[in-house]
This record gives sequence, structure tokens and C-alpha cells, in this order.
Amino acid sequence: MNLKKQKQLIARSLGVSPKRVKLSNAPEHKKEIQELISREGAKDLLSEGMITKSAPRGNSRTRANHIAAQKKKGRRSGHGSRRGTENARFGDKDKWMIKIRALRALLKKFKDEGRLETSTYRDLYRKSKGNFFRNKRHMLLFIEQNSLLKSKEGGKKE
Repeated sequence: MNLKKQKQLIARSLGVSPKRVKLSNAPEHKKEIQELISREGAKDLLSEGMITKSAPRGNSRTRANHIAAQKKKGRRSGHGSRRGTENARFGDKDKWMIKIRALRALLKKFKDEGRLETSTYRDLYRKSKGNFFRNKRHMLLFIEQNSLLKSKEGGKKE
């Protein structure tokens, strides 16, 4: 028996798509569903449990979750995915702050350990502030080449 029209009527009365309407398969219920002619009757059948309304289908988040996981790992960040300048993505000021803090922390450590004289410390501090050093490694190389560090005991390092 074809219950297509009844299904459409039920869907209209419930305000959903016919795809979301599920009819009972019990033979005694089918007879009642077949005799259905009004929207009020459809709502009665719903309350009696002869018909059910399935949940709406949402958009799957599977692909979005996969992409988010990839981005968390650092993937998908090549030149083709970039919007904005390099400075907009990571500001010059932020880069500078990270670099200068690292240099100053290293200088402070050496000074506190007594491995740098005050005058040498001040000179290196000013050079750091003036962007003389590219990075920490460059500063260490400069210190080593110019033999500016004293050994732990107190004498000049060789």
C-alpha cells in the first residue's frame, strides 16, 4: 500500500521534510495511517507514537576537524595559504621583543655569575639595543672572538 500522500500530509502538519517522517511498520498502525485525512489526525498519530519525526541532519564536521588537526601540527601554512604581509602575520615589534629579551637575559646571567666586567656588560648591552647582534648565537660568537668572558674562577678566559 502506498502511503506517499499521507506522508506528505504528516510532513506538512509537522513542518518538516517528508524524508524526516518515519511511519510505523505494524499492520494495525498502517490501517490507521492509510485512513489519515487531516493535519489534526497527523498530530494525534504523532502523540500516539505511530509516526516519528527524525532529527534534522546537520553538516558533518569531519573534514573541518581533520583540517584543524592538520593546522595544529603546522601543516597547510605554505605561501598559497597566506593572507597579509609577513609583518602582519608576526609583527616586527614582537620579533624584536623576543630577541632583545633573550640577549639581555644572557648578558644578565653572565654579569650575575661575575663572568663579565661592568664596562664590558654596558658595551654589549648598548650593542644589543642598537641591533648589532642578529641573535644570541651571534652575540656569543662576538664575545668568544673578542675574549670578553672571564672564566668561572675570575681570570680572563683564553
